[in-house]
Amino acid sequence: MLTILDKYILKRYLSTFTVMILLFIPIGITIDVSEKVNKMIENHVPFAAIAEYYLDFTIYFANLLFPIFLFLSIIWFTSKLANNTEIIAILSSGISFTRFLRPYIIGATIVSIFALLMGFFLVPKASEGFNNFRYTYLIGNGQNQIRDNSDVYRQINKEEYIYVSNYNSDSKMAFNFSMERFEKDKLKYKVTAERITWNPKKRNYSLFNYTKRKVGPLGDYIETGSVKDTVFKFDLEDLTPVVYIAETLNYTKLTHFIDKERQRGSSNINVYLVVFYKKFSIPISAFILTIIAVAVSAMKRRGGMGMNLAIGILLAFAFVFLDKVFGVLAEKSSAPPIIAVWIPNLVFGTLAIFLLRNAKR
Repeated sequence: MLTILDKYILKRYLSTFTVMILLFIPIGITIDVSEKVNKMIENHVPFAAIAEYYLDFTIYFANLLFPIFLFLSIIWFTSKLANNTEIIAILSSGISFTRFLRPYIIGATIVSIFALLMGFFLVPKASEGFNNFRYTYLIGNGQNQIRDNSDVYRQINKEEYIYVSNYNSDSKMAFNFSMERFEKDKLKYKVTAERITWNPKKRNYSLFNYTKRKVGPLGDYIETGSVKDTVFKFDLEDLTPVVYIAETLNYTKLTHFIDKERQRGSSNINVYLVVFYKKFSIPISAFILTIIAVAVSAMKRRGGMGMNLAIGILLAFAFVFLDKVFGVLAEKSSAPPIIAVWIPNLVFGTLAIFLLRNAKR
């Protein structure tokens, strides 16, 4: 049962967080427009596409920066409570600091559930629109950069592997093609070609300057030729997904996509796992940042609200910095993604416990 105190703090918690987002999003849009307006005019971008882009932009960046918005909003209104001696009055009435935290934890629960649902369903759609617009209109040669087309190596099923050195999505052509089939770790079949092209009318592939080798018990059978039409059970375009594909998939599709890419031996599997684990780590950070913000700002300081905000901004950007650093580390190294993604929460969770114990004193 919520008391008058719980309702009062919870209302301030949610309203200040909402106002903080509504204040900063227009600023972000203004800065983005000033940076990209020339590019949009050069490419004759339709107004409807621009309007849709900034709707996606709002959702995308609100989700990306919500820990900072939440942290600063809590410090702001809790510092006002402290400066007005409201917190002293509350604690002097016999309410413990832990009990005082209850409406904050309820607010963090509401925000984290909302962030979790957004990350599962709404943000992927916004991310797709946001990135499609960037690669279509804003990035030079964007359509050729949209896919990871170099040194593509995939396991397409339990027994077959393919490799291409480069894939051109416009011409549906790949170069230095190789396909191998293994049975019980022994090579049974291999096809190589200088290039392979998809024929949409015939629904098959053409191999150019190819070599086909079958490994037999008494000797190998080798076939060579300049051109050969054949059928394969894979789609080259599926094997070269767009670079931001994981961000555009909802929870169910993302789990299936990761399973499929793991079976194919995708070199980008860590990138996809980082996106997956962040869907859970970011909402949990709402609890950690809430506790830190209350512990930092509940005390009345000589510098007033300005000192609390300065400490808050420093800690907020330290959190974002750690999150980015360990995210890149997980994507580019052999570090386990789940550990790298959760390290910022573990570091700041430890800090939250330390600050909370001091605040209680």
